[in-house]
Amino acid sequence: MPGFEWFGDEERKEVQDVLDTGVLFRYGFDGARKGHWKARTFEEELAKRLGAGFAHLCSSGTAALSIALAACGVGAGDEVIVPPFTFVASVEALLTAGVIPVFAEIDETLCLDPLSVLAAITPQTRAIMPVHMCGAMARIEELKTICDENNLVLIEDACQSLGASCQGRSAGTFGHAGCFSFDPVKTVTCGEGGAVVTSDQMIYFNAQAYADHGHDHVGADRGIEGHPFLGMNYRISELNAAVGVAQLRKLDVILARQRAHKQILKQALASYPNVSFRVIPDEAGDSATFLSFFLEDADHARQVARDLGAAGMDGCFYWYDNNWHYLRKWDHFKQLKSLSNLPFHLQTAYPDYSRVHLPQSDHIMSRTLSLQIKLSWTPEMLEKRVGIIEKVMNDRR
Repeated sequence: MPGFEWFGDEERKEVQDVLDTGVLFRYGFDGARKGHWKARTFEEELAKRLGAGFAHLCSSGTAALSIALAACGVGAGDEVIVPPFTFVASVEALLTAGVIPVFAEIDETLCLDPLSVLAAITPQTRAIMPVHMCGAMARIEELKTICDENNLVLIEDACQSLGASCQGRSAGTFGHAGCFSFDPVKTVTCGEGGAVVTSDQMIYFNAQAYADHGHDHVGADRGIEGHPFLGMNYRISELNAAVGVAQLRKLDVILARQRAHKQILKQALASYPNVSFRVIPDEAGDSATFLSFFLEDADHARQVARDLGAAGMDGCFYWYDNNWHYLRKWDHFKQLKSLSNLPFHLQTAYPDYSRVHLPQSDHIMSRTLSLQIKLSWTPEMLEKRVGIIEKVMNDRR
């Protein structure tokens, strides 16, 4: 990852199609388009690739989460169970919908622990939002069973895991809705973009309308379309969608390259007894954007991260001290600091997030390192990285 490492003539051709027509807007202007509908094409190919009934392309992964919540009827005052290890956008989408985030522990999948989720369910729980972090999936079958047995909505945040699967079924297709991101550092990029996928026709109708001010998109004339409810503007442009069309068609090749590169680095680490690896429910379905592993304690993890960086290993992440991906450092969130009071009209309903205590997650994250897997590495670059790993790890023995 990410897809921008492999920009080429395919992306240029799709973008030029749009520029040649002058139609940058995804709806209407049928006559001027010359048959080019890039957002629509992306949606059709994404739904087919994932095995979903429908896909709706939007402006970002964050927008996709907001759309999915609205389309599934999850909103103000509802509790949604989420993991503490995610990009902060997952929680931002909940807050702007008036939802109350409830944090459950992660396990060594680096995703939601089903046992902790069960313990977190209350009468106010409306949905569970597992986040498939760093390219691999949560224990999604167990989480789906919990949702089914408790009549809860399952919304998958698969923004970081396009191409991941479990037992042959794609991430994002187990729940009522799945959300993806195509921002600059995702496996497939549109520059900026996202998507909601679902096999529920009503959720799809709600999603595509809500993302466009409530337009129902029924009929051929945008000016007389119905507006069954209020919506927002989460549209993607045809230019962004055009880049994504070309990128999506490379996905299988991208995944194969990532998996091969990851395996080489994993083999380099496997011989060290103080190293264990992230649990992946279905190894064959790992999209391999990161190699995540555990060291014996926080001190060793921090030191190894520093040593790897100093030796020239770029893309080494120690998430426990990261400002954007782990709850521990989200001071602005814990204080509910916002430029608008609108999302927080139910202030008394929100817990004191500064007091959230997740010892199991802290124990796991404080020992976790993740190495980003790049597409553009040559054999010589991979050999150099293996050498860095071996030197740093041997020095720590």
